[in-house]
Amino acid sequence: MKSVFVMAAVVLFVSAKSQTAPAKEKIVKRLPAVRALQKIVIDADLSDAAWKDAPVATDMVEWRPTFGVVEEEKNKTEIRILYDNNAIYIGGFCHEASRDSISSELVGRDVVGVNDFVGVLFDTYNDKINGFGYYVTPLGEQFDAKYSSNGEDGSWSSVYETASKIVEGGWVFEMRIPYAAIRFSNVKKQDWGINITRRRSKSGKQYMWNPTDPTVGGNFFAQFALWTGIEDIKPPVRLSFSPYVSTYLNHYPYNTPGVNNTATSVTGGMDVKYGINQAFTLDMTLIPDFGQVQSDNQVLNLTPFEVKYNENRSFFTEGTELFGKGNLFYSRRIGGTPLHHDDVSAQLKAGESILANPSQTSLINATKVSGRTSSGLGIGFFNAITNAQYATVGGPGKETRKIETDPLTNYNIIVFDQSLKRNSSVSFINTNVTRSGKDYDANVSAFLWDLYDKKNDWNLFGKVGTSQLIGYQPDGKTLAGYTHNIGIGKTGGRFNLNFSQELADNKYNSNDMGYFTNNNFVDHSLWMGYKWVKPHGFYNRLNLNFNGYYSMRYKPWDYQMARVNVNLNGQLKNLWYAGIFINYLPQQNDFYEPRMAGRVFKRPERLVYGLWMESNGAKAFSTSFEGDFASFTSLASGGAELYFRNRYRFNKKLTLTMNTNLVSYYNNLGFATINGSNEVIIGARIRSTVENIFNVKYNFNNKMGITFRARHYWGKVNYDRYYVLNPDGGLAPTTTRYDDVANYNVNYFNIDMVYTWQFALGSFVNLVWKSSSSTFDQRVGDPYFKNLDNSLAAPQLNSLSLRVIYFLDYLSLKKKS
Repeated sequence: MKSVFVMAAVVLFVSAKSQTAPAKEKIVKRLPAVRALQKIVIDADLSDAAWKDAPVATDMVEWRPTFGVVEEEKNKTEIRILYDNNAIYIGGFCHEASRDSISSELVGRDVVGVNDFVGVLFDTYNDKINGFGYYVTPLGEQFDAKYSSNGEDGSWSSVYETASKIVEGGWVFEMRIPYAAIRFSNVKKQDWGINITRRRSKSGKQYMWNPTDPTVGGNFFAQFALWTGIEDIKPPVRLSFSPYVSTYLNHYPYNTPGVNNTATSVTGGMDVKYGINQAFTLDMTLIPDFGQVQSDNQVLNLTPFEVKYNENRSFFTEGTELFGKGNLFYSRRIGGTPLHHDDVSAQLKAGESILANPSQTSLINATKVSGRTSSGLGIGFFNAITNAQYATVGGPGKETRKIETDPLTNYNIIVFDQSLKRNSSVSFINTNVTRSGKDYDANVSAFLWDLYDKKNDWNLFGKVGTSQLIGYQPDGKTLAGYTHNIGIGKTGGRFNLNFSQELADNKYNSNDMGYFTNNNFVDHSLWMGYKWVKPHGFYNRLNLNFNGYYSMRYKPWDYQMARVNVNLNGQLKNLWYAGIFINYLPQQNDFYEPRMAGRVFKRPERLVYGLWMESNGAKAFSTSFEGDFASFTSLASGGAELYFRNRYRFNKKLTLTMNTNLVSYYNNLGFATINGSNEVIIGARIRSTVENIFNVKYNFNNKMGITFRARHYWGKVNYDRYYVLNPDGGLAPTTTRYDDVANYNVNYFNIDMVYTWQFALGSFVNLVWKSSSSTFDQRVGDPYFKNLDNSLAAPQLNSLSLRVIYFLDYLSLKKKS
C-alpha cells in the first residue's frame, strides 16, 4: 500500500522537475471607452444607430479545455460596449453554425444550468483582485457575481436589464448595467480592468477575450484587459427600498383541547440599500421574514460535533465576501439555537414539565456596510440584534412560568481588507457577541495575509488570531485563546504545492459567531498537484494530486491522527468528468468520540478508496455517480457510500432530477453511551442511511417558474456488540446490552414547493408550500418502505405563504416625479 503513495509522490516530483517554464509574454488587450450619443432600447436588436459607433471586442481565446486557441470564424463572438452618464450598455452577437448548436434552458435567475452564456466582468478599481460580473443566457436569464480574493460570490445580486434572442446564425443580446448596480471611484478619467467570457456548453468550450492562462498563479483578474478612457461618470445616489408583505397559513394536527390546529399571520418589513458614497453600501433588513427559505437537510448525527447547515437566508449570503475572512463567521449563529436551550430541564421544579422551548431566536434587525475605496481598502461592518427567548414550563396545579434561554444579544463584525500589488492582500477581522445580563460575551480577532511574488508563482499566506470569552470562567475571568495558520504555496506553472501549519491552543474558541468543532491541536498539511492542461489521448485536462496530513494534540502533546491521499481526476474527450482516489489512515487517537474529557479511543487503521464520474451535462439526460469504499483492519469491518444523481430535461422548460444517496457500514465502531458506573461504552454497529431528493423545475418564461422539492431521509444505527473503553484507549468486551439508549431510527420528510414571478425589475411574488414531518424511534428492524410509510403517516406541519416584495429605486422615482 505504501508503494502506491510513494509512486504518486515520485511522479509529481519528476513531472515538476521535467516541466519547462519559458517566459510568457503577458497580453493585455485594450478597448477604448466610447459614449453612446443616441438612445439604446434593450430589446435584443442591435440595429439601434448608437451601436454603429461602438468598438468591437472579438477574436476570443479558448480558456478551457485547450488554452490559447482562437475561436473559429463560424463561432465568432462580437461584443460592443458603450456608456453614458447613467449606465453601461453591452450588445453582442454569438455566432453558431446552427440553432441546434445553442444550449439553452429556462432555469430562473442566478442559476447557470446547461446554458450557453456571455459574461462581462469589470475590475472597476483595477486592483486585479476585486470585481463584478454580469451574465446573460440565450433565453435572456441573468446571473451576476461579485469577485474578491475569496473567489466568486454568486449570491450577490444587482438589478440590471437584459434581453436575448435566438436568430439565424446564432444568438444576440443586449444588456444595460445602471451605475447603481456597480461600484467605482469618483475620478474624472478612469481605466477599468475588463474581460469577456463566453461558454458554448455543447462543445464543452469556454472563451475569454483577454487570454487567461490556467498555469498562471493568483487571481484570474490579474490577466484582464483594459477598458480605457472612461470620462466624466459619477456614482449616482444609490438608494432603493424593497418593502414586503407576507401572509401565512399554518396547520399542525395538535388535536389538543384549547390548542388550535390552524394558525394565520401577516407580517411586513423592508430591505433597504443605500450608497453611502461611491464605494460603500449600507444594507439593512427591518423586521425580516425568513419563513420561505428552503428546509434544512436534517440528518442523524452520530459525531461528537455539531452539524453545519447551509445558509438559505438571502440577507446573510448576498455581498458577504468580506465577512468570510478568516472563517470566523457562521451566519446560522444569528437567529439560531438559544444559548441555554438544553438547560431548561435542569431548572424544572417538582411536577413541572416543558410546555414550549423554541429552538430558534428571533431576529429584530440586521445591518451591513461594505465597500472598497479607490486605494484598495475594503471595509465591512455587520450588526444584528436578536430578541430574548424564553421557554415555558408548568404542570397540573402549577403556575405557568418563563425561563430565559437566550438573552437580548448583539452580533457585530468589522473587517479591513487592503489590496496590494500582485494580487496580494492583508486583512483584519473582529467578531463580537455581547449579551445582556449575566451571560458571557465573546470577542475574536484575526490578522491575515496573502502575498504573491512578482510572477504570481509563489504565495505566502497565514492567519494569527485570538479569542476572548469575557466572564466565561467560574470566577468571572476571561478565557483567552490563540490560533495561527501559516503556509507557503507554489501557485504558478503546472506543478503546484502547498504546505501549512495550523495551531489552536486549548483555550481558543470562536464558536459564538463561527462554526467551531474543537481546539487544542497542531496540524500540518502538504498538498502537491500536477496538471496536464492540453488535450491528449483520452483526456482534455488531467490533475494528479497528493495530500498528506498529520495532527497532534497541543496540550498535553500527543499524536492524534494522520492521513495520506492520492487522487487523479480530469475531463475526458467526451466531456465527461471522472476521478479515482485512495486514502490511508493509520491508527488514530480519537479524543472526542468518548464524549468524556481525558479519555481516548484508539480508532483502528483504515483504507478508503473510490471513484466518481459525471456525464456531459449539456445532454438531455445526464447522470453522476460516486462510490466510496472503506475497510478496517479490526473486527472485519467496512462499508460503502454510494451517491447517484440523474437528471432529464424534457425541453427548455421542464426538468426532473433525482438524487439517491446510500450509506452502509458494518461492525462500525462508535460511541454508544456512558453507563451508570461512568464507563464509556463503545459499540460495533450497523449504520445505514437512505436519502432520496426529487426535484421538478418548470419555467413558464424567463420571469416566472415553479419548483417542487421532496426529500426523505432515513437513518438508523443498530448496535451488535458493546465494549467498555479502557483507560489506554483499547476495548474490553461486555455482555451488558445498551440497545434502549444506543439504537436510533430517524426519518425526516420535507416538501418545498415555490412559485416565483418577477413582475418588475427586482420585484417578486412568491407563493410557497412547505410540509415537514419527522419520526424518532428505536424500530431498527423496519425496512426502508416501512419507514417511508411511517414518515408519510406522521403528523405533518403544513405552511402556505404568500410574499410580495416590490423594488423601489430612488432615481427612478425622482425621474418620474
